[in-house]
Parts: sequence; C-alpha cells; structure tokens
Amino acid sequence: MTTDNTPDTHDTPNINDLEKELLGFLEGHTGTPWDADTDLFGAGGLSSLFAMQVVVHLEKTYAIAVRGADLRLDNFRTVRRMAELVDRLRVPATGGLHG
Repeated sequence: MTTDNTPDTHDTPNINDLEKELLGFLEGHTGTPWDADTDLFGAGGLSSLFAMQVVVHLEKTYAIAVRGADLRLDNFRTVRRMAELVDRLRVPATGGLHG
C-alpha cells in the first residue's frame, strides 16, 4: 500500500519529482507524453484556459500561491519552468511579510 495520495506531506519532492508529477498530470489531461523542456504553448499542449487549470493544480497540490508577476507565461512555458516556479514558491521568503 502506498501513501501517494496523502495531502500536505512534509516530505517535499525535489525538482525531478516535481517534473515527473507535472509530466504525468499533463499527459493525463492531454493524452500526449511531453518532455520537460518542450515549449508547451508552441507545441499546442497548453491553451490559456488549460494553463489556468494547471495553475490551480499547482496551487492545490503544492500548497503555494501563484500571484502577480509569477503568473507570467514564461513560468508555464515548459514543465521544467513550472517545477522551478513551484520549488521557488515553496521556500519561505526571508524577512517575513513586512511592509
């Protein structure tokens, strides 16, 4: 028996694990296997509507908030960039929320 579906685990996946999960999510929703460096918009893998579904998936799965400047298209162009975004947003900012 596995614990893959356990929400909010503190065993944080590394970048490679993030990429694998995202590749599986995209393949499951598009029916197409993708490479981590494929330009998903250029290849027709992401539309603007599906990109918003991906944002919701990332926020719910990894307990992050994608806001403001992080909503740039370039952050979602490839699976690798999405994994890097998630990894960056999971790290608490130093200095707190002052100002």
